[in-house]
Amino acid sequence: MSHTYDVVVLGGGTGGYVAAIRGAQLGLKVALVERDKVGGTCLHRGCIPTKAYLKSAEMLHAVRQSGEFGITAEGVALNFDGVRARKEKIVSNLHRGVQGLLKKNGVTVFQGTGALVPPSIFSPNGLVSVMVGDQQELLEYGKVVIATGSRPKTMGIPVDGAHVMTSDEALVRPTLPESVIIIGAGVIGMEWASLYHDFGVKVTVLEFLDRILPTEDDEVAAELHKLMGRRKVEIVTGAAVLPESVQVRDGRVTLQARVGDEVREYAAEALLIAVGREPVTSGFGLENREKVTYTKGGFIEVDGFCRTGDPALYAIGDVAGGGLAHVASHQGIIAMEHIAGHSPEPFDPRRVPRCVYTRPEVAAVGLTEAQAREAGYEVRVGKFPWRGIGKALVEGSLDGFAKVVADARTGDVLGVHLIGPDATNLISEAGLALVLNASAWEVGQVIHPHPTLSEIFGEAALAVEGRAIHM
Repeated sequence: MSHTYDVVVLGGGTGGYVAAIRGAQLGLKVALVERDKVGGTCLHRGCIPTKAYLKSAEMLHAVRQSGEFGITAEGVALNFDGVRARKEKIVSNLHRGVQGLLKKNGVTVFQGTGALVPPSIFSPNGLVSVMVGDQQELLEYGKVVIATGSRPKTMGIPVDGAHVMTSDEALVRPTLPESVIIIGAGVIGMEWASLYHDFGVKVTVLEFLDRILPTEDDEVAAELHKLMGRRKVEIVTGAAVLPESVQVRDGRVTLQARVGDEVREYAAEALLIAVGREPVTSGFGLENREKVTYTKGGFIEVDGFCRTGDPALYAIGDVAGGGLAHVASHQGIIAMEHIAGHSPEPFDPRRVPRCVYTRPEVAAVGLTEAQAREAGYEVRVGKFPWRGIGKALVEGSLDGFAKVVADARTGDVLGVHLIGPDATNLISEAGLALVLNASAWEVGQVIHPHPTLSEIFGEAALAVEGRAIHM
């Protein structure tokens, strides 16, 4: 059966469904093709279920520390079945919500496997073929938005889901391992290290580079490393895991890693591979579109409006190197507004907030201090510790700091970095400062209510010029 649409979106993850809804709002006739469930990795195998686990871990830690607040809690124990049930309930509720939003906005959803059919004299742009069960649907289109996402890298190590896992398998494992080795100390690896530790799992993290969180500010990464070490999480940097050494025997995983000049052996009940994700660019006919180009990492190359080299194709999110759900949704909006003939602001990666939901949390937006210096800026830095913020003492969260990186010549904020309580919720104020090209002085003039955690922004901004009050 043949259908005609202004836009066909391939992939119903965060970027795809947001793009579809925005396109429908703009009066475009939109079809969304998703082979699994709308909501994609973020909703079903990533952001949401992982953060549900992290919240349970946070609550468990808080109850165990309740004596510090004058509250006696006895018989505190983890019910992991209950944790999993809560996670599933949250995911199910949000899934129904996404389905309802697509229906409300008039987006036609095809649940099946989609593929690009090459252009012909009958269809100059080509078609999208969708297999829904054993029935083929042919979708004619004006434009296609590719939102096929990414999948976990495995380093070539066989994944069995029980003892060797990626984050996908870890989220559905019915029980907690007694001990775990995590390969990779990026965002995913450190979040799992944090929640596993709070759940009582013995954690060892092996990182190839000489530091954790390689995309974040040096001082922030060093602070988190110190604080995780204080929690007795073993972190080994400069560790080159030998994939061929991984063995599963008698319910245990063993592996070897080269650390400096020696080869060390590690063993645990489970292994979690958290070395990043790779784009899904094959299996749906994209290889037949010669004008589409790729980056060194294999991601689809796009411009600020998410256009590929093929005029009929746009690409958003992980498949285009986005890496974050909020990047995917923002790019989806930009792409649809551009397709509809509007003039959206092009995507600016410098404005993307980055969040790590460890305990304590890490959040940042803009340039790190090192990046700013490498870009040629003369830099001024303001730092302020949480220990100087009254509400942080009330919350019982004293570790960490805020750091503002500013242009010494103009005073403009170049980057803001947080490690501490509720950092992921607080970072949006810094994001607004970057959008408005605000100076550190201007941020310092914002009246922050007292006592609140947000006061740390004003203090850190004032610290750029040595004017912080409570330090």
